[in-house]
Amino acid sequence: MVEFGTAGIRGSVVETVTPHVALSVGSAVGRLAVADAPTEHPEIVIGRDGRLTGPALAAAVEAGVAAVGALPVRVGTVPTPTLAFASRGRYGVMLTASHNPPADNGIKCFVDGEEFGDELEARIEALVDDAAASPAEFGAWGSPRRREPLPDYRTAVTGYVRDQLPRDGESAIDDGLRVAVDCGNGMAALATPQVLDALGATTVALNANVDGRFPGRPSKPTPETLGDLQAFVVDGDFDLGIAHDGDADRIVILDSDGEIVHEDSVVAMLAGYYTRRAVSDDGDPDDADDAAADRGDDPVVVTTPNASGRIDEQVTAAGGRVERVRLGALHEGIAAAERDGGSVVFAAEPWKHIHPGFGGWIDGVVSAALLTGLVATRGLAALREPITERPYRKVSIDCPDGFKAAAMTTLESSLPDAFSEATVSVEHGVRLSLPDGSWLLVRPSGTEPYIRLYAESESVDEIVDTATERIAAAIADADGGAD
Repeated sequence: MVEFGTAGIRGSVVETVTPHVALSVGSAVGRLAVADAPTEHPEIVIGRDGRLTGPALAAAVEAGVAAVGALPVRVGTVPTPTLAFASRGRYGVMLTASHNPPADNGIKCFVDGEEFGDELEARIEALVDDAAASPAEFGAWGSPRRREPLPDYRTAVTGYVRDQLPRDGESAIDDGLRVAVDCGNGMAALATPQVLDALGATTVALNANVDGRFPGRPSKPTPETLGDLQAFVVDGDFDLGIAHDGDADRIVILDSDGEIVHEDSVVAMLAGYYTRRAVSDDGDPDDADDAAADRGDDPVVVTTPNASGRIDEQVTAAGGRVERVRLGALHEGIAAAERDGGSVVFAAEPWKHIHPGFGGWIDGVVSAALLTGLVATRGLAALREPITERPYRKVSIDCPDGFKAAAMTTLESSLPDAFSEATVSVEHGVRLSLPDGSWLLVRPSGTEPYIRLYAESESVDEIVDTATERIAAAIADADGGAD
């Protein structure tokens, strides 16, 4: 049985992402593609990250694709955004476990530049379970091809960022900006330093050899794993530090003091920039005239319920609006906003960003390049200055899976009672927004026996204490009800 999570299929190559699973998923994606184009051999691009198990799993996917009459196109070792770029107009399969440990691997499926949504993932699960499936007739099997999308991808990112920045000329960054990039022995080594160099930055890369054992640091960039980069930024007098995860869809930003910039502040910078650019007359966000409504424009930023109110503040001030969607469903949020007549200029959850003007996929390389350009033209301090960075806490409260639904039902009324001045949304958990810009979110974990509490406020400890008491009481009531 195959089951997709919020980021494809991911786990141990011994138990979860086995060669048999890869073969079955390849066959299922191939059958989808053939059904969409029954009179021709549709192409399916297949890429992988640097993990040691990647070649074998890619070969299994290729076999499944070829055996049902589709054409497997090998693109080799590439960042996940590059595979997404190559999947425009066709299907694609990426073998990556992103920031997971070396012994894990994963499968992400794409179509026309976007990761599969729930409906397509359900179709794959059903096709994998279809015991009656059989290979194509003799002579209809697909013949593997090779393609190298990485150079075109890097060129496209460079051109896109040049067009976005309010500066003309061959070099978008011509003031000698010094950037340190920690590639984490992952796929960013093949893209981010090269793009920044092409834009004119002075770039120094750390852990820039692709090695699926991740010897330089663990693949997930966190405050605990980025100590070497922090020291390197300070000792080397760099203006900016950038860290990626294993497949280059995530990004972490460091300032010149080696301090990590909060991920929601990074989203707020980009969201505000894209919104101001959308409402300006000439595409320069510095010339925004605050007349978006008069021209019928409706710039929208899509984010998730756990994202900071500082994003709303920046987008609203720039003349746009924010729509929230559940975690792992940015594409659904984009589609819904566009159906309502909005123009989505940016979409993000913490550390992961979609730049719709470039493509419909999560892309840490584009984020790295655009942020570098904005720092070069404006300075990081100036980008952060209008952003109110309130204290933020995240707490996990133990709650058995069987009690979550009842506890959340209770919290829909008990939390608003505790914060009577708050505006309440219960679409994705219980989210309360207070008049002073403070907010809290309570939601059940989809993967662990916890209820999650997120809060941001100048009095965050007080809010967390009050909310935690209400959550504990709701869990206790659910326990009593179960008895």
